[in-house]
Amino acid sequence: MIDPFANLESLIRSVYAYVAYRVGDGPDAEDVTSETFERAFRYRASFDARKGEPIAWLVGIARHCVEDERAARRPEPADELAEHPTGDVEGETVLRLELRAAVLKLSPRERDLVALRYGADLKVRQIAELLGERTNTIEVALHRALGRLRGLLDDEAPPAQGLASRENPVRI
Repeated sequence: MIDPFANLESLIRSVYAYVAYRVGDGPDAEDVTSETFERAFRYRASFDARKGEPIAWLVGIARHCVEDERAARRPEPADELAEHPTGDVEGETVLRLELRAAVLKLSPRERDLVALRYGADLKVRQIAELLGERTNTIEVALHRALGRLRGLLDDEAPPAQGLASRENPVRI
């Protein structure tokens, strides 16, 4: 039997990154990540390596924990995005707000796909296993979500100097 917690440190980082994409970085993400691992340890006997990798199983649990956390508080919080500081605090703040606003315009499924791919750093195959869908279906849906996000960012107000534009695009 495979131990789903064999690489615990890496798993914690990946689950936290996914959760932070969904609920925001900080104490709430820490609480949801803790709840995820508490449930996983409690139900570790339910892990089946034939159905997928440990990270996919854990992110599946994390998805339920995120929904439980969101249901517990109203109004629903906006998704936060990972921070990549460049030294331009004002520019980074404007870019972050524009990106956040664009992500919030995506459908819940599109936001979830982006969070699974870039927050949890899951491969498309892993996302497909987690969601019980075909890999090609996820590839197409993720491609469309990213295209829609790029389009939303292009439609936003002109970016501040040094931020993304058609000449200086944001790479998502």
